Amino acid sequence: MRRFLRWTLRILAVLVIVVAGLAIWKRQEIARLWAVNHLFDADRITANFSDMPALFRSRVLDRGAGPVAPLPEGAQITLPAGAQDWIDRRWVTGLVVLHDGKRVFEDYYRDTKPDDERISWSVAKSFLSATFGILHDNGTIPDLDAQVTQYAPALKGSAYDGASIRDVLTMSSGVAFNEDYLDYNSDINRMGRVLALGGSMNDFAASLKMRAANPGARMHYVSIDTHVLGMVIAGATGADPAVAMDDLIIKPLGLEASPVMLTDGEGTSFVLGGLNLRTRDYARFGQMFLQDGQWQGHQIVPADWVAASTSLQAPGGAGYGFQWWVPTDTAQHGGDYFAHGIYGQYIYINPAHNAVIAVNSADRGFKGDGVDAENLAMLRRIAEAL
Repeated sequence: MRRFLRWTLRILAVLVIVVAGLAIWKRQEIARLWAVNHLFDADRITANFSDMPALFRSRVLDRGAGPVAPLPEGAQITLPAGAQDWIDRRWVTGLVVLHDGKRVFEDYYRDTKPDDERISWSVAKSFLSATFGILHDNGTIPDLDAQVTQYAPALKGSAYDGASIRDVLTMSSGVAFNEDYLDYNSDINRMGRVLALGGSMNDFAASLKMRAANPGARMHYVSIDTHVLGMVIAGATGADPAVAMDDLIIKPLGLEASPVMLTDGEGTSFVLGGLNLRTRDYARFGQMFLQDGQWQGHQIVPADWVAASTSLQAPGGAGYGFQWWVPTDTAQHGGDYFAHGIYGQYIYINPAHNAVIAVNSADRGFKGDGVDAENLAMLRRIAEAL
């Protein structure tokens, strides 16, 4: 009996040592998984959204050596009635309004600051679209109707086999994907755990085998489609998609600070939502689009790509372009369009009113009935009051 107890204690001691060793070896992964599971807690979400590189793997992009592009201050405006209630209710953290290229309103809330680099979430999709447009124009990716597997052969045999680049640009790949952030077992949350634990986003995309529709049949917004666009860019250029984004978009913009891009465990950029910028720098990107892709005397994004990507492109008349949201009633509201990220991130552009509005938020109530319509209505009211 004593011998049995001695051996039992030895085995337990070895197990404790092994577990402790694994905990030390995997402490970063464990910490990141904990961060994912608590990322959106009410007492953490605002601070987390300003400090994402501390929670996930990341790479710093190069803003370049050029001067900061000016955003001159214009005559300051008073926000329309109800705006402050909206700011409070929707947990807005930063709001920058440009009119005629001038800052006419800027403020920060919930203890955030102008130099905070706030997480883009899906606003990053529109940055990737702009990058894609340049690569399409210069002949690197000439045919939008080419199969994605031509550039990303790892997707052969997956749900993306048979989907075209155009299908993926318009969120019409047909892949079955659950985008419910409030469902722990959803595909989007499984993807988040892959990111946190150092897995491969490319492998995750290739593992998706089920379709909800045929490619090109209907729009179904799934964030992993944008990662596939990143895989296409990587296949066409031979480099991580953030390299092209940095060279073609980030450096020419004259941003205030070098952006940070989250990555997976292999260093692949999380281009579907991992960009971190200052709110004013989001506004600079929006102003460049308002100016038909021109910025500081240079044509950054081809004008025809700006026009195409911000007009209705998705099948069935759905309100989507090429990785930009386009309201179906845009003609009644100045030809407006916007980039939109979860939890209340926006770059709203209204050409008729020469307005750009950049919004960062930490809105845990983003899934409430009518919230998207409420946000769009307020952005339109601000723009149309200029």
